[in-house]
Amino acid sequence: MNINFLPNADKAQVGHEKIIKYLLSESHPDGRAKAVFFIKSGFTVKQWDVLAESLRKHGIIYPVVKTVKSEYGVRYCIEGPIETPNGSNPNIRTVWIVEEGCTKPRLITAYPVRRKE
Repeated sequence: MNINFLPNADKAQVGHEKIIKYLLSESHPDGRAKAVFFIKSGFTVKQWDVLAESLRKHGIIYPVVKTVKSEYGVRYCIEGPIETPNGSNPNIRTVWIVEEGCTKPRLITAYPVRRKE
């Protein structure tokens, strides 16, 4: 069995705006349910960097479960528990892209997934 990990995961980029205006924004049309989930797990806008660091660690620790190539680059899906401030450590999926001509992965999204049986 060949296990793959996110390439250059140690250089993964998690943008401030991706966290503040999307993953922790209770007013974002697409991000609001994610915000409720992450806030319930103990993450806050004031300490947005705690979520960013937990997402970076997630991209380093867990193997890639799905890879999708497109004209924009390669997307990598990763699943596993995320380290949370309240210790609940729920299972999430992070999606990263390594854009064409780039080497650093960039976070696209993160959301909860049910634990595998």
